[in-house]
Amino acid sequence: MDKALDQALEIFWAKGYEGTSLTDLTEAVGVNKPSLYAAFGGKEQLFLKALDRYRERLGAFAAPSLMLPSAREGIEAFLRALATFQSRADTPKGCLLVQGALAGSEDSREVIGVLCKVRESGREMIRKCLERAREQGELPPDADVAALARYFLTVSQGISVQASSGVPTEELHKTIAIAMTAWPELRPVRGRQAKRPKPGP
Repeated sequence: MDKALDQALEIFWAKGYEGTSLTDLTEAVGVNKPSLYAAFGGKEQLFLKALDRYRERLGAFAAPSLMLPSAREGIEAFLRALATFQSRADTPKGCLLVQGALAGSEDSREVIGVLCKVRESGREMIRKCLERAREQGELPPDADVAALARYFLTVSQGISVQASSGVPTEELHKTIAIAMTAWPELRPVRGRQAKRPKPGP
């Protein structure tokens, strides 16, 4: 079952939800349509199971970066990990969360909704990291954390689009270095030094 799910994931990742046919899935998994429905409950249910598998892989590869002692370094490492994951030679290019179903027919409405929620959960992870950055003094006290979280999420989604177009990893990392220059600079506080980041352990 795990192997079949991994094979289905590869197809959805490469072709998206609507671009993947039942024939694609049966050929990849190696079963007929009745067996596919019996095992997974249909195309939509199989996609959602494959999506969970994808999130496990992506999370294990990138999410630990957000727990680095320096939140700023964590955000940058997170983006670099995403770029590396999405531009590898041994998997489809880009991100299933972005390319899975950006637009589609009425039949894809539920899948589109699920992917939107998953992408927003990524923004929340980034926001929490940025909140920690503000608490640690890596961001000014008045930094707009919500806007910054949206910005870095947008950068991450742009990375996915570029990776799917074949842009190599090293080029994506150069783009991330430029994006990180948007990090708000700490300003001296009148009468005292600006709070500096807490050292890591």
